[in-house]
Amino acid sequence: MNTGLFTLNDLIAQVKAIRPDADVKLIERAFAVADSAHKGQKRMSGEPYIQHPLNAAMILVEMHAPDPVIAAALLHDVPEDTTVTLEEIQEKFGEDIASMVNGISKVGKIKYRGVERYIENLRKMFVAMANDIRVIIIKFADRLHNLQTLDSMPQKKAYRIALESLEIYAPIAGRLGMNEIKGRLEDAAFRYVLPKEYDFTLELATKATQNKQPAIRKIIDQTKDEFYNSGILFIDIHGRYKHLYSLYRKLLKYGRDITKIYDFTAIRCILPTTADCYAALGIIHSRWTPLKGRIKDYISQPKPNGYQSLHTTVFYDHGSIVEFQLRTPEMHESAEFGIAAHWNYDEAKSKKMAAEGLKRLIDAEKEIEWINQLSVLQNTVKDKQEFLDSLEELKLDVFRDRIFVYTPKGDVIDLPEESTPIDFAYHIHTDIGNTCSAAKVNGIIHPLDQTLRSGDIVEIVTDKSRKGPNPDWLKFAKTRHAKAKIRQYARAGLANWIKGVIPAAIRKKTK
Repeated sequence: MNTGLFTLNDLIAQVKAIRPDADVKLIERAFAVADSAHKGQKRMSGEPYIQHPLNAAMILVEMHAPDPVIAAALLHDVPEDTTVTLEEIQEKFGEDIASMVNGISKVGKIKYRGVERYIENLRKMFVAMANDIRVIIIKFADRLHNLQTLDSMPQKKAYRIALESLEIYAPIAGRLGMNEIKGRLEDAAFRYVLPKEYDFTLELATKATQNKQPAIRKIIDQTKDEFYNSGILFIDIHGRYKHLYSLYRKLLKYGRDITKIYDFTAIRCILPTTADCYAALGIIHSRWTPLKGRIKDYISQPKPNGYQSLHTTVFYDHGSIVEFQLRTPEMHESAEFGIAAHWNYDEAKSKKMAAEGLKRLIDAEKEIEWINQLSVLQNTVKDKQEFLDSLEELKLDVFRDRIFVYTPKGDVIDLPEESTPIDFAYHIHTDIGNTCSAAKVNGIIHPLDQTLRSGDIVEIVTDKSRKGPNPDWLKFAKTRHAKAKIRQYARAGLANWIKGVIPAAIRKKTK
C-alpha cells in the first residue's frame, strides 16, 4: 500500500474487508475525536494533519490489527499535539486505548543525543514496553508513514529520522520477527541515508527483475503442474523479490555482483499443512537439482525470532538458480508480521505468543548486560570475598525484573525492579548520589525510600554542602552500585576519623 490521501470511508472499507464484524463505531468515534483535535493543523507537506494518523491506521489494517489498536493509532498524536488530554481519551475510550496512546507518547519523549546514545536509549525503551507489544507495533506504523513523507522535511532532519529507522526501528522489527515491516522501514530509510547507493541498487534490481520475470512466471507454472500431477494441494505460489536494503547489504558481501545472490528472487509456496511443505520439497527436488548446502529447515529449527519456513535453492534452465520457500499460511503470516500476526487468534494465545517473543529479546538483553557488568566487576574488585559478595548482588541486579525511568532530559535509565531514587541518583553519577537531598518524580517531591515505576520522570535535587550519603540509605538502596558507593564513603569516613583520632590520642599521651 502506498501512502496517499485517505478518508474515514477508505479506512472502514479496508477494515470490513478483513473483519466484517469489526467495531466500526469505535473506529468512527476515534476518528471524530482525532479529526476535531487536529483541525487546522498541517503537516510539512501541506496536507491536513489527520492524514498521518489515517495512514498509520491503514498500515495497521494491513497487519490485521484489532479495532482498539486502530483506534489508538488514530488518536496517537492527540495528547502531545492538541488540547485534548490523555484523561479525556481515557474517559471516552477506556483505560486500554488510553494506555496505548500514553505508551506511544512516552516513546516520542526520548531525545536525540547522537546516534550511539540514542540507540541505547531507544533499545531500552522498547524493552520497557514489553508489557504491551501493541505500543511498539503502532510506533512502527507511525514511523513508516513518517519515512514515506520525508521529502517535505529539511534534509538534515530527514537524514536523522532515516538513520534512526535503520539503526533502531528496523533491527527491533527484525528481532520481533516482523520481516515485512523491517524491509519496508529499511527501504524507505535507505534512499535518505545512502542516496547514491540506493540509486545504484534500485537500477541494478530493476534490470535484474525485468530479466528474471519471464523465467519466474515459467517456473511458477511448472511448479503448479508438478504439484497438480503429484496430488499436492497448495494455497498460493508467487514470486518474491528481495527488499532493496537487504539486497544492498548482500551486494557489499559479494563484490556488488548480483549473480552471486541466490535469494534475490524466490518462489514462495503456501501450503495447507507442515506435511504438505515437506512433500512439496521432495517434488521440487525430483524436478530440479538442489544446490548443495542450500537446504534450510527452519520449520523443525525455527530462527530465534520464531521464523519458520523450508528453504531450498535449485538449478533450472541452463544453470540458472532460484530459491524456493515453503510454508503454511500461519507460518507465512508470522514471517511477514512476526508477533503482530498472533493478535489474529484468541486473546490468551495472542498474549502468550507476544510474551514468548519478547522474553527472547529481554533474555538476550540480560545476557549482554550480565557479561558487561561482570567484566567491570572483575576489573574493579580485587578482594576474593568482596568479589563473591558483589557477584551475588550483581546476579540479583541483572536477573531481577527491570524498570525503565526517564531523566528530565529524556534519557532512559535501566534499573532493577523496586529501585528507589537513591539507586537512580548513583546510576547517574557518584557525586549526584553522595549529595542527593531530595527527589522529584513526575514533578512531585518523592520520598527517597519509595520505589520507582517504569515511565517515571525522575529529577534529583542535590545539596553541594552535604558531606556525603546517609548510611541509613543502605536499608532501601537496591542496586549493587548504590550500596557499594554508600559503603565506600562510610569506610572512607571511618578511615579519616581513625587517622584523626589516633594521632590525637598519641599526642595526648605524650604530654
